[in-house]
This record gives sequence, structure tokens and C-alpha cells, in this order.
Amino acid sequence: MTRDQLEKKLLHYTGKAISEFDMIADGDKVMVCLSGGKDSYTLLYLLKKLKARAKIDFEFMAYTLDQQQPGWDDSGLKQWLETHQIPYHIESKDTYSIVKSKLPENATYCSLCSRLRRGIIYRYAENHGFTKIALGHHRDDLIRTLLMSVLYNGEIKSMPPKLLTDNKRHIVIRPLAYCQEKDIAAFAKLMEYPIIPCNLCGSQENLVRKKIAGLIHDLSIENPKIPSNILHALSSIKPSQLMDKNFWDFKNLEQQRILDAEETTDVLF
Repeated sequence: MTRDQLEKKLLHYTGKAISEFDMIADGDKVMVCLSGGKDSYTLLYLLKKLKARAKIDFEFMAYTLDQQQPGWDDSGLKQWLETHQIPYHIESKDTYSIVKSKLPENATYCSLCSRLRRGIIYRYAENHGFTKIALGHHRDDLIRTLLMSVLYNGEIKSMPPKLLTDNKRHIVIRPLAYCQEKDIAAFAKLMEYPIIPCNLCGSQENLVRKKIAGLIHDLSIENPKIPSNILHALSSIKPSQLMDKNFWDFKNLEQQRILDAEETTDVLF
């Protein structure tokens, strides 16, 4: 696909997600988390395009957290933001040293790193009056997270397109929820974003997420619909066909059957 074709496709699916999940409303102040990776650059670019054509009025700003990783260079990121006339703020917090000191060299850093980063982001959003926090997670992130949760944590959960945080203070949105990573990657290459690599976890080749990505890729070679089927499963939950006692009262099924039968009889007569 050409750049224009990819842009049109990504704009379509981003707009669809925003509309279907009511992600952005009139008067919103959106904080777009720009990590320096392909996904967040693409999200920011698409939101700028959508804002220009939107029937509602909303503000957005790029927020980047400098975690003081070795080799961090945000000069290209700053230049890109200024060239595209996008307001931004870069905050510097040394979470890198904390993660390195808390975990052994061969450990998976992502969980602790994400927790620290999330706390800083939420605090900034609250202190500066942002109504939404936009993250660059795409379709493949959602489906990989689902399988990771099932296979490694024994839970059925993923990343919702729109989330009320546990403390009830923030709304997190994921406008790229319908966008495929391969389209984003191809678009990012054509756009020549000044990517900032993650030097903290990028060298850990055995990350679970990479294994899951490989599994889905291998399965989709035989059946290309598998990724979209997994995504659809997130919006087609059948609690009665599972075994969570919070959703289905197994102990009193017999009593429930009798009550339902009596109600049906009353309706008939």
C-alpha cells in the first residue's frame, strides 16, 4: 500500500474505534502518551488529522516521559513535534535506576517499569486537568494480552479500548484498538519517524509477549481470520458458558430451573 492508502485505512479504523467507544467528547483535553515508538507517533499523527475534520472541539498534547535510560536522545522527537506544530511536554524521571536496582539482570522489566511509568503519567494528567489519557496500544496488543492472561495468569482479561482507572480519577483510551500492527509499522517506515529505542527491555529476547506474537502469527498462516476472531471474542463474552461463580450460581441451578418453569407456567395460563 502507498502512504496515502495506509493513512486512509488507519484513519478509518481509528475514527471507528473513537466513535464506537465514545472515546473523545466535545471539550475534552487529551494527553497523548508519546513514548518515541512507532505506535504512539502514529496515534499522535492520526489524532491531529482527525481533530482537523472533527465536528467536536477538543484539545490534545503530547506527553513524553524520559526515564533516563542510557542512550536516550529526544532531539529528533522534539524536532518532529515542532515541525508538526504539536504542543508537548517532556518530563524527566529516573525510573531506569529504580528498575535496574530492584530486579536481577535476566528478569523481565516490563511490569515494574510500566507500574512506575503509569503512576507518573496519572499524576501529571491529574495535576494539569486532562480528561483523557490516550495510549498507542493497537489490535495486536489487545489480542496478545488476552492470550498472555489466559496462558500465564489464568485470567480472561485484556486491554479495553476505554478504561476507568481503579482510582476512578482517569479515563484511558486506546484509539488504535482496531488498527493492525503491520499497517502501523509500514506507515511508520514511510513516515520516517525519529524512533527512540527502549534500551531497558529491548535486549530481553525471551519476553512472553514475543512468544505469544509468534504463536498467533504461526496460527494465522493457516487461518488468517484468527487474529480478528480473537479480537471479536473480547466483545462476545458468554459468561454462562464459563465457570466463574461470580456470574453463574452453580449451587442453585436446580432451584433456578424450578422457578423458571413456574414463571413460564404462569405466563401460559
